[in-house]
Amino acid sequence: MWYAVTAVLALIAGGVAGFFIGVAYLRKQLEKMQNDPAMIQQMAKQMGYNLDKKQMQKMQTMMKNKKFRP
Repeated sequence: MWYAVTAVLALIAGGVAGFFIGVAYLRKQLEKMQNDPAMIQQMAKQMGYNLDKKQMQKMQTMMKNKKFRP
């Protein structure tokens, strides 16, 4: 009985910890991307978009104005 309770609690704790670690990693990557236009271009190509210079500048200003830290 206690093994099942311990396993469920460990599964829940691992899921919560993994979620917060994933969010922290994503925020760090987005902050890096603000300063590197090549990363923005690569992300856009992976999503199927091809950005021209005007769109790239707009994307950079949007990302610089966005705060990723709470």
